Amino acid sequence: RPSAPRFMNFGDKVDLPVVIQNQTDEPMNVDVVLRATNAEITNGNGRRVTIPANDRAEVRFPVAAMKAGTARFQFAVSAGKFSDAAEVELPVWTPATSEAFATYGTIDENGSIAQPVEAPRDVWPQFGGLEVTTSSTQLQELTDAFIYLYSYRFECSEQISSRMLSIAALKDVLTAFKAKDMPKAEDMKKQFASDIEKLKGRQQDNGGYGLWKRSERYKFPFVTAHVVHALARAKEKGYAVPQEMIDRSKPYLKNIEQYYDPLWSPEVKWTTSAYALYVRQKIGDRDIAKTKQLLKTATLEKLPFEATGWIYAVLAGDKTSEAELASIRTWLNNHTTETAAAANFITDYKDDGWVIMASNRRADGVILEAMIADQPQSDLIAKIVRGLLARRKEGRWGNTQENVFILLALDKYFNTYEKVTPDFVAQAWLGNTFAGEQVFKGRSTDFNKFDVPMSYLLEQGGVSNLILNKQGAGRLYYRIGMKYAPRNLKLEPADYGFAVTRQYEPVDNADDVTRDKDGTWVIKSGARVRVRLQMVATSRRYHVALVDQLPAGLEILNPELATTEAIPEDAKSTTVTEAGSRSWGYYYWWSRNWFEHQNFRDERAEAFASLLWEGVYNYSYVTRATTPGVFVAPPAKAEEMYTPETFGRTGTDYVRVE
Repeated sequence: RPSAPRFMNFGDKVDLPVVIQNQTDEPMNVDVVLRATNAEITNGNGRRVTIPANDRAEVRFPVAAMKAGTARFQFAVSAGKFSDAAEVELPVWTPATSEAFATYGTIDENGSIAQPVEAPRDVWPQFGGLEVTTSSTQLQELTDAFIYLYSYRFECSEQISSRMLSIAALKDVLTAFKAKDMPKAEDMKKQFASDIEKLKGRQQDNGGYGLWKRSERYKFPFVTAHVVHALARAKEKGYAVPQEMIDRSKPYLKNIEQYYDPLWSPEVKWTTSAYALYVRQKIGDRDIAKTKQLLKTATLEKLPFEATGWIYAVLAGDKTSEAELASIRTWLNNHTTETAAAANFITDYKDDGWVIMASNRRADGVILEAMIADQPQSDLIAKIVRGLLARRKEGRWGNTQENVFILLALDKYFNTYEKVTPDFVAQAWLGNTFAGEQVFKGRSTDFNKFDVPMSYLLEQGGVSNLILNKQGAGRLYYRIGMKYAPRNLKLEPADYGFAVTRQYEPVDNADDVTRDKDGTWVIKSGARVRVRLQMVATSRRYHVALVDQLPAGLEILNPELATTEAIPEDAKSTTVTEAGSRSWGYYYWWSRNWFEHQNFRDERAEAFASLLWEGVYNYSYVTRATTPGVFVAPPAKAEEMYTPETFGRTGTDYVRVE
């Protein structure tokens, strides 16, 4: 019986245990062997043990996680006429220190481009490398943004809906993209069905949706509109969406204003109402009269740009709205932040934009989609697109809201403006080595992709030129990406808006947890360990996620599971914020826990708060040391989910279980 951990982190060194049982009345000499893929057996793959009659013995095989992916271990035992075998597989997570970047470009005229490529220094040769993709459609440039949405690890209702929207928006082209990490069509279908069930369980009696569950501390009418938007787009693309989920939300959206906090700014209320009107149109409940009234009440001078964009989309094509449409066109043309190459729109919600997850990049996407539908010849459209593409980092935008609305708009843009039918040949060289070619003929989302392993780049030394050549009619799009992991897996603490610390404490005996001089935590195998986090926010923060990554040798004791042993009370518990009780609008609450929702997963613990006042916050949970070895404990991190540049983390820790 193997006793493997639930996962491994890149860099772990595990004493992988297997228990051998002798169920006979005679002692047995047993040969035990191990075979592994995607992991290194570091001290021999065979053992011989003598097991007394009706007894058992534990055999350990030291293994090391040397590559991200899936590690498989096959155990086999033999003792005369008796034999047995078992297989275990577990994920090996990407190094916490891994880095990635990508550059994009196009070639319109016949000819070549040269991109200098240099391997980074002091990195792991078995991780990462160069990825080059060529395509005749710019839809390829959406791959990184889609993967970000699809694999986003938190799952509030907004984030689930954004994932559904991205799948629905790009359904017709996703299967053509076989880029690394792109999910299979059947996996996306299963994910979609799972997401529907999660949202169904969060729908309230009034037709609205909770952010994490049915009953919650705060109300987010904007999130309800977003969920229904996702359901409507999915239904348009043929996904199985229960109609009753949409029907139950119609009265909520029609009268969404009754769910507003009276202390919200007018701008937040107008934007939420505009989004609800836009979504109502998507579900066949277009309300021109209410849309015009909102425009008249708020006025273009005071409306946030994204609210203007949603109103614009509702009124577009309505013959009775020509006067309003003319005013909107003029207003947008005259109030764009514009340079020679790019354009964007800037909105300020002041302090309560967190209620609607606001951002200026999202506003650009909303307006872009409406403008393409109403003014396809506008010179601003190409500038907005260039501005959006230029503001990506690692191939995507800052948060889920930005990514999903920009994806919706760019999908419409690419399908509208790629006019020239491709008929060309693309070729690639790395230095003097020919990498391959592909013929692009006709409208297709086919692409050519080749990977250069990091080990090859390191062998070349110095700088090599990556040459891309195009001959023929049409536009060649390319993406050149690099992934790598520094050999030093230890990250230092960082404070960019949060200060976070982490401690491991014994639960039962004081000597169960100690710390070496080099900072390594030493934990006795089988001991219960309390993981204690402290997070300091120096000013008010919104939509905060506190995430602690486990070392693989520890396993969380989840008190929500009926089979979990009794969890001891935390004698040092101070989970109330130091600022004490708070009031927000017509809500007044006092809670022992600062967080509204938490998740315990195999490899991490998560806690979430929609609103976090300045103060000191504590969070703890209990684990058990289950597997001996030396483990990497990636940093614990706090971040604002919709402005992730506001974050803080601990350093990397090392944990030895013995």
